[in-house]
Amino acid sequence: MKKISIFIAFTILALFFTNCKDASEEYIDPRGTDYAGSESCIQCHQTQYDMASKSAHFKATAPAIPANILGDFDKGNHTFIYDKNTKIVMERRNDSLYQVLYKNGKEVEAHRFEIVFGIKHAQTSVYWRDRNTYELPVSYYNSINNWATSPGFPADKPYFDRMVVKDCYSCHSSNISSRNVNQNSTDKNFLSMEVEDVIDKKTIVYGIDCERCHGPAKKHVDFHLKNPNIKVANSITSFKTLNRQQKLDACALCHAGNDGMKMKSRFDFKPGDNLSDFYRETRSVTDTAKFDVHGNQFRLMAQSKCFIKSDKMDCITCHNPHENASKNMASYSKICMSCHQGLKHNETTLKTMPEKLLADNCVECHMPKKSSGAIKFQLSNSKQLSNYILRTHKIGIYPTSTK
Repeated sequence: MKKISIFIAFTILALFFTNCKDASEEYIDPRGTDYAGSESCIQCHQTQYDMASKSAHFKATAPAIPANILGDFDKGNHTFIYDKNTKIVMERRNDSLYQVLYKNGKEVEAHRFEIVFGIKHAQTSVYWRDRNTYELPVSYYNSINNWATSPGFPADKPYFDRMVVKDCYSCHSSNISSRNVNQNSTDKNFLSMEVEDVIDKKTIVYGIDCERCHGPAKKHVDFHLKNPNIKVANSITSFKTLNRQQKLDACALCHAGNDGMKMKSRFDFKPGDNLSDFYRETRSVTDTAKFDVHGNQFRLMAQSKCFIKSDKMDCITCHNPHENASKNMASYSKICMSCHQGLKHNETTLKTMPEKLLADNCVECHMPKKSSGAIKFQLSNSKQLSNYILRTHKIGIYPTSTK
């Protein structure tokens, strides 16, 4: 009886691993046959996957189903007024959500929310037309809990003709192309990823997923399904194995602006690659340039004395890439104090706040929130520009008046 029980147990285990293997082999990722898809990570990395799937990275783009869309569609604050005759109304129609343009009370055009960009600070959306996506003129901003003009859109005239270029997707998604790839990802070409000005919907991999940061995982998954007792990661990139510059480059790919000359598609970048092989910079991070707080986190950090004087500091020193930035300021202060032990604030600073409170919130004073020069927006029925506020990553001593 005991032998029969053992046999049954082994049979069940064999079927389990066979099914997992078959599922992995049947999946075809639009990036190439060497990718396994993020869901393949769940079996062994449930905790990390659960954290990452709730993060702003993972939700940098998402299909525009109602559960993914910010903002109100049912109460009074879902109308954007341009003038007394012109308005856009966010409307729910059956199972879909739309931005509908009305002039003199009559519907002129309506466009469905089809892909959303962002979730943490704000969210803008696009609709499909002629195998490309176009930005909707009204976005939702968490800072005001309301709708306002999408970045760069005017508040006096609605339009629906701004095409979202592929490079926007290269930091907000894990893949987009004009054609499907049915071979190894190294066989992808720059033409289909960057030059051809159409998008195949089937090639989209939403958000920044596991393989965008750890590289193609098909060999890794296959190996560990066949060898479940081996705990040392095989055929995957662990950030523990990367040197400091490689770690920085992996984050700087999307958090350094990268307005230099493009030599390769960002989608081609794999962890461990050199960013200098993808972009030829036109200005150094060490010069006196003032980088905008939006999208330039690495460049700003690189201008900080903390970073310059350290041979170890990188983005992961303060951030867990699987999670959103912590709202607990004291947790960041502990990291600061690991290097700045024994430093005392001067009398002028101590008059603003007790020493204990200062020690628990280094970030508020030394990485203050600042207005973005790149992004501004206007509220409904208003000509006044509102500022898009983000925390600077240039660590320094700032005048009291800027706090």
